[in-house]
Amino acid sequence: MESHLCLAFPHLLPLKLVSVSSWAFQGTESDQPPLNTEIPTFFFFQQTPWRQFSNMNLVADLLCLLACLTLVTCDRVYVHPFNLFSFNESDCDKPEKLVQEGKMKTIVPVSIESQTTPAYEDDLNDKDTLEPLSLNGWGKEEPGYMKDLVYILGVRFYSMLRKARQGQNVLLSPTSLYSSLVSFYLGASNQTALDLQGLLGLVPPSGNPDCTSRAVGSNFLSSLRTIESLMKSRDEELLFSKTLCLFSAPGIPLFELFMQDLLHSADAFYARAVDFTNPSEAAKQINAFVEAKSKGQSKRLLTDINPSADLLFAVDVCLAVKVKQAFQLKEPQEFWMDSNTNVLVPMLSIMGTFQYKTDASGTFSVVEVPISKTALLVLLQPINGSDPEHVESELTWQSSAWLQRLSPREIKLTLPALRIEDSSDLQELLADMELPALLGKGADFSKISNTNLTIGKVINKAFFKLTNDETDQAEDPAAQKEDGVYLDVTLNKPFLFAVLEKKSRAMLFLGRVTNPLHEV
Repeated sequence: MESHLCLAFPHLLPLKLVSVSSWAFQGTESDQPPLNTEIPTFFFFQQTPWRQFSNMNLVADLLCLLACLTLVTCDRVYVHPFNLFSFNESDCDKPEKLVQEGKMKTIVPVSIESQTTPAYEDDLNDKDTLEPLSLNGWGKEEPGYMKDLVYILGVRFYSMLRKARQGQNVLLSPTSLYSSLVSFYLGASNQTALDLQGLLGLVPPSGNPDCTSRAVGSNFLSSLRTIESLMKSRDEELLFSKTLCLFSAPGIPLFELFMQDLLHSADAFYARAVDFTNPSEAAKQINAFVEAKSKGQSKRLLTDINPSADLLFAVDVCLAVKVKQAFQLKEPQEFWMDSNTNVLVPMLSIMGTFQYKTDASGTFSVVEVPISKTALLVLLQPINGSDPEHVESELTWQSSAWLQRLSPREIKLTLPALRIEDSSDLQELLADMELPALLGKGADFSKISNTNLTIGKVINKAFFKLTNDETDQAEDPAAQKEDGVYLDVTLNKPFLFAVLEKKSRAMLFLGRVTNPLHEV
């Protein structure tokens, strides 16, 4: 493994392979990569000071790194060696001092049964008082690097879900999951901050890795939010919303600074107290609260709750797109869930010049379709007798090569109208990745509260809807004059899909469709 990396990054030598148990970020320029080192479950590459390489081509390095990661096929989680996000260490001196002196302002959330909106919620959700979303002085290229960090963790989470849900629809939001981890990174201290920092792909640029949790974490949340805001900016064809809720045990104080930081990650933020000692009643109360705040859009958020939990974190992200150039076929069409079972589903037809490719092995094709001014829909279709399970097992998820090197092609695309929602618990995903302690009882979240917290479920719910715009009905493609030769691409069997923000190409959704009629 080391020799491959040395060839790809000769100017990054010396490198040091570091395991999760030795995330001390120490070493000297004389450190050499150990030979025949066993690859640990989690690793990153420590490098000499970044300033020595200020003139190198970072884009080329990133591509080389991703290519090298594809050489590793073991089912491991990979930590990403990026030290690209600059910050002023003085940014965290004041918050750290306030925490140590016990002078941080706290808020005790009101009961979920309260019928009035608490004053702190009004203050926190007053967007006029917030600083405008920006990249906080970062270079223009940084969102691209963040996009890759989001992608790599997102596909790892997807790999966990698709194994647990064979033959079922799957949907998750890589940006939302990454943002959730960054949120806990903001509230973490000591070894917990260090472990989250490694999983998120951050190498501390200072001698105090704990300091970076707020300085870098708040920048990440702000920039992730900027990417999401680009999705819905001036786009009438698209409805994107994100709601974040914190539910704490009664009487638990939460630091106001932590809650303020979370505002960068959602359209709406709520913090309420719930009695977790009665799990069934608590689940009912939370489900009713979230459904009311989402105006009926989000239902059945929870089925059970850990009665010993002090804090429950829930994110609900929704995307509904009405594709103007799409035409809905008059009659439902057959969709084959397997070779023996089919259902009749409403189908959309779109004709145009889209990006397209077939992989070298001939097992799948990829078509990229703009579904709004700001969103791209990427469809991966198994071909030549292949199926999604085979493609998923063969695809090198660590590399985003399957999303790249597409070419324009005249295409007549037919695909199902979609309405899919799915929910995942980040705690369960981390346990599947052999990281149950990362947000577990021993974790240090002393920047969230001045009491020892037990983190319960960390719910990430995703909803995606794709229809045609009935108010601007496109002409039936069958009636259009075909000036050229159109490739007919029909998705009438299980397929994979992703939704990308057009400008940054960050992946907001990733999923699998096995039955378009099943929402979950």
